Amino acid sequence: MLSHDRVWAAIDALAERYSLSASGLARRAGLDSTAFNKSKRLSSDGRPRWPSTESLAKIIEATGASLEEFTGLVEGRGGASVAQHRSAVPLLGFAQAGAGGFFDDAGYPAGQGWDLVELPARATETSYALQVQGDSMLPLYRNGDVLIVEPGAPTRKGDRVVVKTTAGEVMAKVLDRQTVKSIVLVSLNPAHPDRDIPTREIEWVARIVWASQ
Repeated sequence: MLSHDRVWAAIDALAERYSLSASGLARRAGLDSTAFNKSKRLSSDGRPRWPSTESLAKIIEATGASLEEFTGLVEGRGGASVAQHRSAVPLLGFAQAGAGGFFDDAGYPAGQGWDLVELPARATETSYALQVQGDSMLPLYRNGDVLIVEPGAPTRKGDRVVVKTTAGEVMAKVLDRQTVKSIVLVSLNPAHPDRDIPTREIEWVARIVWASQ
């Protein structure tokens, strides 16, 4: 049975599963950092205050969780510890990623020099991690954050993606649109310009499915 306590417990469990505090989960989802504070879960007169459907949709998108995963937490299923959800994936820094020899033509990990990192996220055999270096991706991603990337995953408008150009440039941006002639990318950091890159200059595009904080 759906209850106020179970919904809030599921939000806490989702945050824990992805190594976040309740406030960290709210920030990741683009919400006020106090949105999920325990003091916000009841109104001033003691009545239960429910999270909005918009807030729930945002935290599901921000963590890369599925609706089924969140529903399972609400229903008390999927209560395995965070450690059981960890996956070891290849890790590379953005600066290294721009060099040759680390990827095949489709953007999958290849060659030597990869480290391994264990993260509490759903990863496939082809997932890998890129570590953010510098401040070009602020305010969404900070120096040292780790992005799990899924090459070959379908992409659509609004997805956060990592793109590598034939010139060796590697960038994380938001996909605005993609045609046979070019790909238009919106910068995460307003201090950096948006990009409209000819398709012939794109080596690969991979969707970001999870990010540490």
